[in-house]
Amino acid sequence: MDDRFNITYITIDGYVEMHRYRYLYFVIMFTAYILIISSNATIVCLIAIHKNLHEPMYIFIAALLLNSVLFSTNIYPKLLIDFLSEKQITTYPLCFQVGYSLGGSEFLLLAAMSYDRYVSICKPLQYPTIMTKTNICILLVVAWTLPVGQLAVPIGLSADVELCEFSLKQIYCNTAVFKLQCEQSRVLNIYIMIAYVNLLILPVLFVLFTYIRIFIITYRSGREVRRKAAQTCLPHLIVLINFSCLGSFDVLLYQMENEFPKIVYLIMSMQSILYHPLFNPIIYGLKMKEIYKHLRKLFCPGKIV
Repeated sequence: MDDRFNITYITIDGYVEMHRYRYLYFVIMFTAYILIISSNATIVCLIAIHKNLHEPMYIFIAALLLNSVLFSTNIYPKLLIDFLSEKQITTYPLCFQVGYSLGGSEFLLLAAMSYDRYVSICKPLQYPTIMTKTNICILLVVAWTLPVGQLAVPIGLSADVELCEFSLKQIYCNTAVFKLQCEQSRVLNIYIMIAYVNLLILPVLFVLFTYIRIFIITYRSGREVRRKAAQTCLPHLIVLINFSCLGSFDVLLYQMENEFPKIVYLIMSMQSILYHPLFNPIIYGLKMKEIYKHLRKLFCPGKIV
């Protein structure tokens, strides 16, 4: 505790198992970080450059990939520094960083994308009047600001919380930080549950509702309509399922911390920061036809697309 600035320091002990091979892990994670930045940024730049990709669906994809870049940039630099440090230390306030805010933004962006697909397929004549530039901007602003606003409250409620433990058995801050508190705040727990419902449960339910409606309507339509709907909706659904599973991992790790071997615990912890940011550009790069065309032109200019 630094009384001059009222800062509580926390030791991160999750690196103990990795310490012997820390330089190897540093190279692996640094390579992963470069791949995440380059792959996501490439598709975002393609969408920004090519006018035929200036449509709501692709704008939301660009926003989702940009969100992955922001999330990784929030995690990886500190992670890489810790790999090379003898002792890994962070401050309690920093554990309430923007990582969870960006996680909430991910679900809200996926909900916005599902709404765009719903209007496009189920209400095609109204699509130009509903998905205007103004409405797209509103959806993007809400997706990035609502989680930040909801995160500000638990930060304020936790500012003066007394800690009984100062060692976090993780490689980065997550919900396990609440176990360090001497006494769980009932108000804080209730608010976190409300935020969890608003930023995760409701967006997922909305996405499922819109896709069920889309599948019902396309089932009654022709084969070509079903093919186009599957082509544009399937990547979003895969990304949603993937991210929901990784979010469930985080909750599972928090609840069953002492029931996993340390190495299994570390591997599972790494999934959310390694797998998902690399998974998104692969899915959208390969499964979205127009993006795939531009990627082939970029990397295989001599081939006919």
